[in-house]
Amino acid sequence: MDSFRVSFDAYLNMIAKATSEGSPVVLETERTLSLRFKGLATQSLMSRRDPDKLMLGYTRSMMSFLLLHPTPARVSMIGLGGGSLAKYCYHHLPNTKVVAIEVDPAVIALRDMFRIPPDDDRLEVLCADGAEYVKGHDARPEVILVDAFLAHGMPATFGRAAFYAACHARLADDGVLVANFVGNDEDVPIYLEEVRSVFGESFSISLAEDSCNFILFAWKGAWDLPSLDTLLARARILETTHPLKLRLAAGRLNQGKRLASRLKF
Repeated sequence: MDSFRVSFDAYLNMIAKATSEGSPVVLETERTLSLRFKGLATQSLMSRRDPDKLMLGYTRSMMSFLLLHPTPARVSMIGLGGGSLAKYCYHHLPNTKVVAIEVDPAVIALRDMFRIPPDDDRLEVLCADGAEYVKGHDARPEVILVDAFLAHGMPATFGRAAFYAACHARLADDGVLVANFVGNDEDVPIYLEEVRSVFGESFSISLAEDSCNFILFAWKGAWDLPSLDTLLARARILETTHPLKLRLAAGRLNQGKRLASRLKF
């Protein structure tokens, strides 16, 4: 049987299992596993041959925080999904503590299928509400990654000033907040207005690599975004150890900062 037939049959089988409640379902093909809700948009995609590879462009773009924090001591992730970002940070940032907060136990139950390593002193997966976690936890991460989507889209809580203020308070003094927004979400301008009310002009927004998603970078403290030359120099060094297109990301980050400064709401 050819691979297209196998993939198509797998997709039909996944659709048959999908529920109206939006429970996570897994599409298995010969080469990949993907996590979806109601058989619709792909939330996570894993290569069977290289399970730690970032297959989706928006995940690679979110890792552009390395241009601002190359070696964070702690990264907190709101939303686990198939664990793409958690696995990448765990394997490529050996001196970083990674904490992933996921509200849906059904998603966490899939961690072995998506080859997410077991918890240890550098990786912890918690079943909790991410919005509550950032308000109540004592840890001060250098980076907070927000990639939290349910069947109906991003929870409204994660687009409000109160949430961004909690992240701002929780971050280390020079910390960075990174958030994934779906490109067709009509409320993105509202999210950015809420971000500005907390972070001021210290943010950049740009299109993700190979997708229509938008990625937000907002930083805490008085420092400004480094110059393009500085970002490119950092990217060249980082690309020797990270399989990411960070020089292109540096350009998008710089352009996004200039765009954000001109946005009026």
